Amino acid sequence: MSIQTGKFASKRKTLWHRVRYQLGFGLLLAVLIPYLIRFKLESPGDIVSLHNSLIGTIIALLLGYYAFRRVSHYPGVRASYHILPSFAASYGLVLAVFFFARLEYSRFHFLASFLVSTCWYYIVYFKLQRQQRLQIGVVPFGEVDSLFEIPDVQWVRLADSHGPGEDLDAIVADLRADIPDQWERFLADRALDGTLVMHVKQMEESLTGRVAIEHLSENNLGSLIPGIIYAKVKRVWDLGFTILAIPFLAPLMGFTALAIRLESKGPVLFRQQRMGYRGAPFRMYKFRTMTEPAAGAAADSRLAAITQHDDDRVTRIGKYLRRYRVDELPQIINILKGEMSWIGPRPEAVPLSHWYESELPFYRYRHIVRPGISGWAQVRQGHVAEVEDVLWKLHYDFYYIKNFSFWLDLLIVARTLRTIFSGFGAR
Repeated sequence: MSIQTGKFASKRKTLWHRVRYQLGFGLLLAVLIPYLIRFKLESPGDIVSLHNSLIGTIIALLLGYYAFRRVSHYPGVRASYHILPSFAASYGLVLAVFFFARLEYSRFHFLASFLVSTCWYYIVYFKLQRQQRLQIGVVPFGEVDSLFEIPDVQWVRLADSHGPGEDLDAIVADLRADIPDQWERFLADRALDGTLVMHVKQMEESLTGRVAIEHLSENNLGSLIPGIIYAKVKRVWDLGFTILAIPFLAPLMGFTALAIRLESKGPVLFRQQRMGYRGAPFRMYKFRTMTEPAAGAAADSRLAAITQHDDDRVTRIGKYLRRYRVDELPQIINILKGEMSWIGPRPEAVPLSHWYESELPFYRYRHIVRPGISGWAQVRQGHVAEVEDVLWKLHYDFYYIKNFSFWLDLLIVARTLRTIFSGFGAR
C-alpha cells in the first residue's frame, strides 16, 4: 500500500493524505527544527556549514519524498519497504555531492534530518494503513468478471446507472463492450464529478503489474518501441555502475571461483547461448552451480536447459550461489560488452526461447530491450519453465517494457535486494 499518492487517491481523504501536510511537516520536523537547535549551539565560524546543511537537507528530503512517491505507486508495492531505501539514497547522494565538491556541512544536521524524516514517513504510512481498502465500482457489461479475482480491493458491482458513485474511489467498465446509453451517461457524469473512470484492461494492469495480451497490439502496449532516450541513458548508467562495482565484487567473485574449483571438477564458469537484445544470440556467463554433464550429453537441449525444482544436478555450494544470486555476478562481462543490462527481462537459453516462440508467437517482442540480471518478472514471480507459466511471466515482461523508466528500474533494484536476502524464486 502506498501513501495514497498513486493513481487511486482515496476520496475519503484526511489530513494525513494531503501532500502539503506530509511534505510540510517533514520539512519542519526533519530540516527546520534540527537547524534551529544546531544554530544555537554553533560558533560563528561554523555558520557557513550550517547554512549549507540547511540547503542540502531540504534538497535531500525533497528528492527522497519524490523518489518514494514515484516507486510506491507501482502495483503490489508496500510503501513500508521503500521508505528507508528512498531516503537513504537521496541523503547519500547529496552527501556525496558535498564531499566531492568539498563543501562544508554539519554531520549532526544531516544525520538528525535523515533519522527524523525516515521516522516521520513511517508514521504517515502506518496512519494511512488504517484506511479502508479501495472501493471500485464495476459496470456490469462486457468482460469484467476477471476483476473480482483481484484481491485487496472492495469490488462493488453496480446495479443501477442512477445510483451513487461519489463514495467510490474509481469506476471500471469494459469500454469496448456494447454499453447501454444510460450507463454511458453515468460514466460521463462520474468523470465530470472527478471520479476516476478506467477501462477494464488498464485497471487490471494498474492493480496486478501485468499487461495481459493475446497478440501484439499498440493499443495495449502504447508503442511497440519503448523509451529510446532512456535506453541510451540506461546504457551509460550500466557501464558506469559496473566499472564502479568491479573493485568491490572482485574479491567475492575470486572466493566463489575458488570454492567451486575445490568442490567439484569442471570449469568455474558456465557458458550458455542465450537469446538477447533484438533477438541476437549471445554467450552468457555464470558461475557453475551444477555438475558437469556426461560426455556426449546434449547440454544445450531444451530439457537440459530447464532447471527443475530440487534438481539433483545442483552442487552443494551451487544451492547457496543460486539462492543468493551470486552465480549471476560474471554477467558483468556481458554488461560491459553491451549484451545485457543490470535490469531487464531475463534472457532464456536459445533452445527454450525457440520453443516458447513456437508456442507464443509474440514472445519475441520481449527482446525489444536488453535482457537483465534481474527484472520485474523475477521479483514478482520467480523462476518458471512451463509454457503456461511463461505466458504469465510474459505479462510482467510486457508491463516492464510498457512502463520502461528509471523509477521502475529503481523499484526493481530495491525489490531485488529483498529477493536476494529471502531467496525468492531460486531453483
